[in-house]
Amino acid sequence: MINTRSWGIALAAAAAACVIVPNLLPPYWVYLAITAVVSSVIMQSYGVIVGRAGVMSLCQMSFAAIGAWVVLRLNLADAPGGFIVWLVIGGLAAVPVGVAIGLPALRIRGVNLAVVTFGFAVATDIVLNSNQFPGTSELKTLQRPSMFATNGGYFVLVVVVFMILAIGLALFNRTRLGMSWLEIRYSERAAAAHGISVARSKLAAFAISAFIAGIGGGLMAGQLGLVVSSNFAMGQSLALFAVAILIGPHNPEGAFMGGIFGAVMATILEKLKLPQDLGGILFGLSAIFALRSGVSQTDFTRARKREREARKLLESIKDKPEDAELPAAPLVPSPAPASGEPALSVRGLTVRYGEVVALDGIDLTVPSGGVVGLIGPNGAGKSTFIASVSGFIPGYEGTVELQGRSIDRLSPSVRASKGLRRTFQTTVIAPELTQYEYLAIGANRKLSKQEADELLEFFGCPPGDVPVSIVDVGSRRLLDVAAAIAAKPKVALLDEPAAGQSAAESLKLGRRLAEVPARFGVSILLVEHDMELVRAACAQVTVLDFGHVIASGSTQEVLDDPAVMAAYLGTADVPLV
Repeated sequence: MINTRSWGIALAAAAAACVIVPNLLPPYWVYLAITAVVSSVIMQSYGVIVGRAGVMSLCQMSFAAIGAWVVLRLNLADAPGGFIVWLVIGGLAAVPVGVAIGLPALRIRGVNLAVVTFGFAVATDIVLNSNQFPGTSELKTLQRPSMFATNGGYFVLVVVVFMILAIGLALFNRTRLGMSWLEIRYSERAAAAHGISVARSKLAAFAISAFIAGIGGGLMAGQLGLVVSSNFAMGQSLALFAVAILIGPHNPEGAFMGGIFGAVMATILEKLKLPQDLGGILFGLSAIFALRSGVSQTDFTRARKREREARKLLESIKDKPEDAELPAAPLVPSPAPASGEPALSVRGLTVRYGEVVALDGIDLTVPSGGVVGLIGPNGAGKSTFIASVSGFIPGYEGTVELQGRSIDRLSPSVRASKGLRRTFQTTVIAPELTQYEYLAIGANRKLSKQEADELLEFFGCPPGDVPVSIVDVGSRRLLDVAAAIAAKPKVALLDEPAAGQSAAESLKLGRRLAEVPARFGVSILLVEHDMELVRAACAQVTVLDFGHVIASGSTQEVLDDPAVMAAYLGTADVPLV
């Protein structure tokens, strides 16, 4: 839910600004205030693509130029609808260009993508320098709506537009697509494992950021009446990108601060008779802070606030009596019924890396309603097996069937949406999210608070309102398991979920996993080194060694197999306990 108190304060501040700025400030400062808010609108586009999706885009001012060009062209043609309608059309005109620029982001990222987007900014700069904006040669300036014709009235309009976009983005960020941007920012593999289409999410981020930048360009045209190419120079894209990294415009206050810093800081310093070098010093200090902390200024401030609130929440429940322990599980869980279609069937799975055979003709079945273990020493091929079955290694040989249907040609995100979920040995979760939000992403369906609380309690996680940033590593792994189960897949592939757990916690997790098929209807393939956990959770076990199956069958029989003991300990004389 959106923090209504914070937004109430923001709306009150915006309303106060709409009264104070036009009526009490000199005309020059009103003009500067308009510049700051227009820049803040453009900074919101950086907030989407850079702050939320984590994409290095250096061409946002080019999208703003498209919006300005369309608005001025409609003004020159005396098109119906007026400025407000033209503003929306200008934003929409930038969308297909944003999608086209976003297409390379599906295959490249980081510095290489930054070069592509900067190349577009350079090309736009060349085009704009060669061609005047509409109305320039005719000297036909843009006519503002009569209600907002004065600078004071226009300031009110740009503030309203800024707040509408800010509230719209805040609501959109609560949707699955909006939250998927944070997952992509931190781990595209984890996002795909949750059934998120990375391509669709990236293109949506480019499209929405281009729309917002186009709106900003149209507002700039409304402020100036006529614009020139230097208003949208590629250098401005670079400067605003740097400001975005430092301040964090994906938060409304960050977008506003970025607009002030990027647009009017030099003038403010001049009017206050302070040296211009002070702006560079502030920028440098912010850069040092961002590099040291790894987060923007507003992210840091918000994180500290969330952590204080979460710690108060944890302290308030600390003295409550703990839930009763789970009933002791039998030493080996009862095997799943043999009848019915297997939940997961893998036959002849072979993975080669050049001359190296990582997996050689592996057969494995996970029965419906069962928990099957996959064990073996380091380097045996367990993680390669999970990566192949979940689609992250597409060039394998053999067949993978989910409830009798082949999924060999499907991408990881499609396999996840079909009912095959996985976790990773290294858990990467966006720290900005609460546990409720992360479960909502993983579930890929409408998840009630009651369901979420039940999952968190079952796996021993902290309360759902607690942000991920203060959750310990072991609890994060449990949260990752809970997110996989929340989707109610046909099969969950759990890769060492007990890492970071104590022996007692690991055994408790094993007992919980043994209950998952009956309680949540999810079959499990468990990769784990903790043999006590395997005994507590798994009815059947398959053992890999150097890419080959050396044993498969009931848990106790397999763990007592001399070949398995030799693979783990180098001897058959010591039992695995």
